[in-house]
Amino acid sequence: MEATIILVFIMGYLAITLEHSIKIDKLIPALVMMAICWALIALGLDSFPEWFDSAKHGLVEGYATLGLEDKLNAAGEVIEHGRMHLMEETLLHHLGKTSEILVFLLGAMTIVEIIDYFDGFSTIKDFIKTKKKSKILWIFAILAFILSAIIDNLTATIVLISILQKIVKDRNVRIWYAGLIIIAANAGGAWSPIGDVTTTMLWIGKKVTTGHLIGYLLLPSFLCMAVPTLIASFLPAFQGDLDIEAVEDKKKSRFSGTMLYLGLGAIIFVPIFKVVTHLPPYVGMMLSLGVVATFAEIYSSSKFSLTEFHAEESDAHASHSPVHYSLSKIELPSILFFLGILMAVAALESLGILFNFAGSLQDSMPMLGTELHQEGHTGVSDLVVLLLGVGSAVIDNVPLVAASLGMFHEPIDNELWHFIAYSAGTGGSMLIIGSAAGVVAMGMEKIDFFWYLKKIAWLALVGFLVGAVAFMFTRTLF
Repeated sequence: MEATIILVFIMGYLAITLEHSIKIDKLIPALVMMAICWALIALGLDSFPEWFDSAKHGLVEGYATLGLEDKLNAAGEVIEHGRMHLMEETLLHHLGKTSEILVFLLGAMTIVEIIDYFDGFSTIKDFIKTKKKSKILWIFAILAFILSAIIDNLTATIVLISILQKIVKDRNVRIWYAGLIIIAANAGGAWSPIGDVTTTMLWIGKKVTTGHLIGYLLLPSFLCMAVPTLIASFLPAFQGDLDIEAVEDKKKSRFSGTMLYLGLGAIIFVPIFKVVTHLPPYVGMMLSLGVVATFAEIYSSSKFSLTEFHAEESDAHASHSPVHYSLSKIELPSILFFLGILMAVAALESLGILFNFAGSLQDSMPMLGTELHQEGHTGVSDLVVLLLGVGSAVIDNVPLVAASLGMFHEPIDNELWHFIAYSAGTGGSMLIIGSAAGVVAMGMEKIDFFWYLKKIAWLALVGFLVGAVAFMFTRTLF
């Protein structure tokens, strides 16, 4: 039965990876894979030799002797829980942990959409005062690096490419900028607990803390962005001046700047709230959403100008409150995809498959860079984590990090978790399909896979390797 479950997972994984070829949205195989894996576990529960307890990070003792149903005494009281009860408890545990991530993401997405409702991101366009291509490259790279750490790399990419489309009319020039934005956004998302889904997973899963994550990864992530940008600034594509056309923008809301800074500040507040209260991050995100939504409703009732908006946008804004409108715009397919993939990986974890695979992986891989480690080395090869980064360029980094949560059991803020955060977050830049930022840029600019592979991938690889070397230095400081 275990082999069948692994086969279902592999087939589902392939369908997710090949979504652009088979024309099926990746959320569909993710949900089907999750449901079938857990159904097979339920049907073959009495045949499994071991069970992994995620709460205790170890295999359940005495599992082989447990019956399928609970054992009762003469009075009808439970004296020993059976395998069915253990499966239900495990499923509920994983659903709870997954829901923490999903509710957090829902809150963050809604705040971003509220900012966009007031056209807040147009304020960023005012930062661009030059026509020199190389200077504009650095402006967009730095903006992507900073914004992605606050509003996540996917949203930062969408915002910046939307701005790019307004000031750079030549698509052949624009796709070069888009390629470097992908690298910078993924690098910026890696050092922030709210900058990438994978770092959010590690943060909510109590594997990393905000202070240590920034301390370990800020320099490596910055170099991962800066080195490719520096090299690119000398390439022919970024020489000379841009021929920027003056485009008359629609009239902005007078609250656009206020809502931009309020929304970004509210998201930044979430890690602070967690440190102070020790409550899960989604609680702080809901508080931030409530505050931003309150101001949005107040400002909306102030009758800010909509006369310059397109008719369909005016109708949409008029028929909803800012909160309702923003909730209707969030990416629910992404939320359902995360639900499916995280719960499918949880199925493999519960059977002890990931636990055993991690053990064999650590035994077979050579140790690298041990001389740079402090006492209490993780025992996990640097090569394993680097391969995880390369793997995230080929397949989605979310299930890879979810799998690592089940494979490795080092304590919070161990260097392993920070290296995983860096590798999975930045490694995806090496292929355009390797990250959410790359996929959305590919869709917005119709970037060819092989063009990116030829022109941008080597820059991403250089940045990834330079950042990895820098991490091997910064981890010795903690």
